[in-house]
Amino acid sequence: MTLVFCVIVFGLAFEYINGFHDTANAIATVVSTRVLSPRQAVILAAFCNLVGALWGTAVATTIGSGLVKTGQVNLETVFWALAAAIVWNLLTWWLGLPSSSSHALIGGLCGATLASAGNDWSVIRWWEVSAAGHVEGLWPKVVLPMIISPVLGLIFGFFVMGLLLVLLQNWRPSRVSSVFGRLQLVSASLMGFSHGTNDAQKTMGIIALTLFTATNEEVFRSLPDWLGFLRTPEFEVALWVKVVCALTMAAGTASGGWRIIRTLGHRMVKLQPIHGFAAETTAALLIQAASHFGVPLSTTHVISSSIMGVGVTKRLNAVKWTVVGRMVWAWVLTIPATALLAYILERWVNLL
Repeated sequence: MTLVFCVIVFGLAFEYINGFHDTANAIATVVSTRVLSPRQAVILAAFCNLVGALWGTAVATTIGSGLVKTGQVNLETVFWALAAAIVWNLLTWWLGLPSSSSHALIGGLCGATLASAGNDWSVIRWWEVSAAGHVEGLWPKVVLPMIISPVLGLIFGFFVMGLLLVLLQNWRPSRVSSVFGRLQLVSASLMGFSHGTNDAQKTMGIIALTLFTATNEEVFRSLPDWLGFLRTPEFEVALWVKVVCALTMAAGTASGGWRIIRTLGHRMVKLQPIHGFAAETTAALLIQAASHFGVPLSTTHVISSSIMGVGVTKRLNAVKWTVVGRMVWAWVLTIPATALLAYILERWVNLL
């Protein structure tokens, strides 16, 4: 029983860290363009994250049951998966690198499950078609979107910004800044909402998986009646899990993530309100599409690449590609690094 509550606490700790680690995804552009102060932007993002987190469970279901075989998952597996993801998030936050919390969690879950199954690679659902005809698994839900989404962000960011420049070529610069300063409030809100619909659900899936595993392992045999809501004989995301995770992410968002904001909003490319609007709108729409299909997309990848696409419309060297290079390395290394760390932790504990 103690382990169950430890896993839930670790899950909420991850959710809180995810909130301040990924705050920059929603507000970096609106801060860098000076449309909102950092404090105002954080409050806006926290509220929109909270609303978005309560919207749907498709991504939570993918994380909890669509990537590994739940029969091979035990409570220790989930615990070490979360531990690896938290360590990686804190490390990349300290370095100011906007890495993916989603991929950190996914890598940790796959690595820990592989270790608990005795190196049986079949426990990872690579590519499967469900009874309902839906494609599931690590490749279609994670790896392919990880490759495709930054490319789409770059292309659509460039296209949207280019279209705006053509349509508004006769506008005075002061009018453009004034209009898009107001419109950026809408795009930043949509970005915050989209972040909540995708990122917050990942911890919901992990906690739901924990309760499902604990119920099947009969950990809750002597559970008092007033805690009966913890029993989950079938995998599902309960309302209380949604609410707690949503509030936790909102609290994390409210604490801010200024190191990453500086990387995305200032160091990579200099932005004006129209650029921020184009980048946020592009990223938010891509994330919403992914959430609809239950794809645990990296909001970090999408907003970063959208900013790059918008920046390239100025000129190619407007984007600081050395900063981009550091970010890409963090993206590439996240899943293998967290998978390896979780694998080592799980195996090490089993040997004790």
